[in-house]
Amino acid sequence: MAFVVVLPKMGMTMVEGTITEWFAADESSVQEGDRLFAFETEKVDYEVNAESTGTLRTMQPVDAVVEAGGICAYILAEGEELPADAVPAPAAPAASTASAPSAAAPSLATTSGAGASASVKASPVAKKLAADNNIDLARVEGTGPGGRVLKEDVERAIADGSASAAPAAAPAAGGRVKASPVAKRLAEENGIDLTTVSGSGPGGRIVKEDVERAIAAGPSSTAIALPPLEGGLAYRGIRRTIGQRMLESIQSMAQLTMTMEVDMTDAVKLRRDLVSAWEDGGPRVTFTDLVIKAAALALRDHPRVNAILAEDAVEVQPQVHVGFAVALDEGLIVPVIRDADTKPLKQLAIESADLAVKAREGGLSPDELTGGTFNVTSLGMFGVDVFTPIINPPQAAILGVGRISDRPAFVGDSGTDIERRSYLTISLTIDHRILDGAPGAQYMQSVSNYLEHPYLLLTTV
Repeated sequence: MAFVVVLPKMGMTMVEGTITEWFAADESSVQEGDRLFAFETEKVDYEVNAESTGTLRTMQPVDAVVEAGGICAYILAEGEELPADAVPAPAAPAASTASAPSAAAPSLATTSGAGASASVKASPVAKKLAADNNIDLARVEGTGPGGRVLKEDVERAIADGSASAAPAAAPAAGGRVKASPVAKRLAEENGIDLTTVSGSGPGGRIVKEDVERAIAAGPSSTAIALPPLEGGLAYRGIRRTIGQRMLESIQSMAQLTMTMEVDMTDAVKLRRDLVSAWEDGGPRVTFTDLVIKAAALALRDHPRVNAILAEDAVEVQPQVHVGFAVALDEGLIVPVIRDADTKPLKQLAIESADLAVKAREGGLSPDELTGGTFNVTSLGMFGVDVFTPIINPPQAAILGVGRISDRPAFVGDSGTDIERRSYLTISLTIDHRILDGAPGAQYMQSVSNYLEHPYLLLTTV
């Protein structure tokens, strides 16, 4: 009987996935353990290996959206036929079995630069490392399965300088350029054509400072507003999931946002001391770590905030699992710190740093992305003071974190002394079906109390 290859369900919340690459061609022979295809879900990328030996018959083409558990292929034993109702996918050669190049399509051996690198089989980490260090992946020998380029291969190429890419030709006016998100936004707001800006970042990437220099230099005849990207951006994967869930959230919940100012002066001192105390092999604790710990402890004090709305009941969650937003180029991803209220601050900081790195490298597991009972999201690093965070259903609330800024404040017993203090604005969005404003405000007061008396973050477990 033909072996059925299905799209695996990676986590309880997964609904569908998109086929991004076939490693083996249709009607090719595969061995048990061989890589068959890669797919992306709403959050991360995965690969599927063969669990049987035989002839592969693909049922789904690249870019097909398949439901979890849907049939992607069959593996046939010798002499075996496809089921009568099976409809093979349109033929498309796998990367490893591509036909010989023609004059109009140079081979990888004679092509360098971004175009060649983009077509090379490489891990996400290897691709990012190569781009950051101007390495042409087409000139790197891959030691992974099937010649896949790994992080270690790129590191060797960087060390020996054998695979540096030639400088890319300047794109045509209004064309695509490598630039940081901040640089792109700044250029668009000021009518700067990024194709006229010289990038000083890794691999010629344009960074914020390059655009600021272009703005300071004054207008030029080629400084025009950037047109939309050619062909637009694919609305799938993380981007599609964010859009669907945020729309669902706004349409299905009675959301209310309230803000509160927190005196972070002592928390700033504590963080500075902890960074110094833990500098030898310890974590570099962040303000987000402090907020996550404070939010988790406050959830324990106000369990109604740590709840979800089921069919006809509000269900208070017995454990405190806090998710925190990590920004990627394609959208937000929210890894989860489990039992955040009981973890010592140092352990929480180590875990959050590890999860953030995994998120950026595409290495998070389903368990690290599911099960959150409350989320924390921060825009303070971008200079944002206050914003309206949107709840991730079916959670009851979400905490937004702005920037920390200093200003003079009246202090002392008489209230007439002036002192420099550090302040943070937090924004709590609640589902008014589950919570009213008063308990939401009480929760915020609890978060504020932990942050204004930060020794509690170290002594409360």
